[in-house]
Amino acid sequence: MGLIPFSWLPMEPAAAATFTGGIPPPFPAAADNGAAYCIDPTTLLASLLPPGRQPAVPAAAEAARRRQEEEEAAAIRLVHLLVTCTGAIQAGDYSAAHGNLAEARSILAVIATSTGMGRVATHFADALAQRLFPAYPNAAPPAPPHTATAEQYSHFYDAGPYLNFAYSTANQAILDAFEGCDRVHVVDFALMQGLQWPSLIHALSKREGGPPRLRITGIGPHPTGAGDELREVGIRLAEFARSLGVPFCFRGVCVDQLDGLSKWMLKIVPGEALAFNSIMQLHRLLVDPDADPAVPAPIDILLDLVTELQPRIFTVVEQEADHNRPPLLERFTNALFHYAAMFDSMVAAGNHAAGGSSTCSLAEAYLRSEIFDIVCGEGSARAERHELLGRWRERLARAGLTQVLFGPNEVRLATAQLISATSFSGDGYSILECAGSLALAWHDRPLYAATAWRAAGGGSAASAVAHDEWRDDGRRRARNGGRESYGFGNLAIV
Repeated sequence: MGLIPFSWLPMEPAAAATFTGGIPPPFPAAADNGAAYCIDPTTLLASLLPPGRQPAVPAAAEAARRRQEEEEAAAIRLVHLLVTCTGAIQAGDYSAAHGNLAEARSILAVIATSTGMGRVATHFADALAQRLFPAYPNAAPPAPPHTATAEQYSHFYDAGPYLNFAYSTANQAILDAFEGCDRVHVVDFALMQGLQWPSLIHALSKREGGPPRLRITGIGPHPTGAGDELREVGIRLAEFARSLGVPFCFRGVCVDQLDGLSKWMLKIVPGEALAFNSIMQLHRLLVDPDADPAVPAPIDILLDLVTELQPRIFTVVEQEADHNRPPLLERFTNALFHYAAMFDSMVAAGNHAAGGSSTCSLAEAYLRSEIFDIVCGEGSARAERHELLGRWRERLARAGLTQVLFGPNEVRLATAQLISATSFSGDGYSILECAGSLALAWHDRPLYAATAWRAAGGGSAASAVAHDEWRDDGRRRARNGGRESYGFGNLAIV
């Protein structure tokens, strides 16, 4: 079984300008010393060329500039209309909301919707239409289900470094926590296709002194069709572990929501080093901030279980976004700009990948399902309740967990792995650090945040640091600091 690198080819540098059949590069501006002979170089060039070769660039450039200004004005107007429509819905003025949405649709009909704001605005306009006219057959495509399908998830995995950042960062923390342990147990709160675990199995197989006995408990929903996806993934992981000589045991647990987990389902064995892993799952257990505090929230039920079982490590990756506000307008505005950054970064990733435009297009269904949930869902019907890192820190600490800080070496490793995997190094993606947490960022806007935690007595942890803002410490091109790592590579399971 080989390593399949997760990478895109870097964008070729723009071809150098030539003088053949075109206009030379602009001259430096002429120094104005007041003399009558000081002529603008562009004017001088035009006077020297024959009539048939007079430069056409200024007219074309002016037209392009006007088009860009018109597109920018249309995008600003479009955002204003969508936000105004949302405010009208929140206020109960559905007639005004309908008018705003109709005007937004008219703009979307004449601007490019394959890139830029037009692309993300299309999904938000469809979601607003679905909320306004849920029974109207031509309002918008039907809202996707709350949970992404396996196909959507797979395309999202390929569309950018988002899940690879989550998997590799979590796996590095788990690998460090398992150092020196001969029996280890990972509980994955959302197994999906099991794409996270081949790299960890591979890293454990290379451990000095031999690999430990590895047990993975994969959690997923009850099967809805004839197939048993948990079992199928478990078989593939077992075959892969056997090929590398890693003693392995897999067990699938079916629950429709994580707060339905019980201790007996996990078959905890004394003496095993235990790790819990949650990749973009905890936010689904949140409730409205103004919910009745007398009723235990699903997130508190799960965190109580985690704390009780005393894991050596609990890895958490969540969207770094603020979409759990009860007012529709506030969460709509936050979501609009978050997903604009997501689509922008995804387009850039697709431009670097062979066949990337197709993958990028198919991956949109994954993000579209999140957008529809945020815009259309209310109360218990809303699952995508993303919150910012600060709130997660408070919640996890309140549950009795202590943060295990990612240090400078982890920042260097994550940055080097990102550069190796994407070949972007300066094209927009970066790794940011904040108080021992890591984030994958697009143009310095955090998209996903990774943290690691332990229960009291579960292991050692570094103390917290004072700064509380995401930062790039200039480690964008730092090399691996000598520690074992497995990068963002996707080891195929066949």
